[in-house]
Amino acid sequence: MKVAIIMGSKSDLEVVSKAAEALEQFGIEAEMRVMSAHRTPNEVMSFVAKAEENGFEAVIAAAGKAAHLPGVIAAFTVLPVIGLPIKSSFMDGFDSLLSIVQMPSGIPVATVAVNGGDNAGILAAQILSVKYPEVRERLKAFREKMRQDVVAADASIQNLRK
Repeated sequence: MKVAIIMGSKSDLEVVSKAAEALEQFGIEAEMRVMSAHRTPNEVMSFVAKAEENGFEAVIAAAGKAAHLPGVIAAFTVLPVIGLPIKSSFMDGFDSLLSIVQMPSGIPVATVAVNGGDNAGILAAQILSVKYPEVRERLKAFREKMRQDVVAADASIQNLRK
């Protein structure tokens, strides 16, 4: 099980690292790369054209501003592509979000929240869980832990009022 995480700039590393951490907790290997849809389009095309052959089963693509990287990647593969909009200095990442989510018919890109690296990793795990039951079980355990944490937080608040 392997997911490619491609960021348009090294400055995106802090956000995409959360995706890699999420994948790791579900037992999924992640390979991170820096490639630009505008500055290194040939490298993007070459990497993505061979992604399936190289064992990747999904791609997380992080980009800010014009945020063309996820769409360019989706144009070269039928693997699931998850767009991760990066908050930029202009419009707080709303421009990136709209650039990623507004794909033309036939070339979809799943999209998570601006700077939502953890959810990008979790979504990739959910996609792979269709094929890998062990990932599905880890996701169920993850959800149960979240539920228990909220129940415990609620109990602690209720105890404060007594």
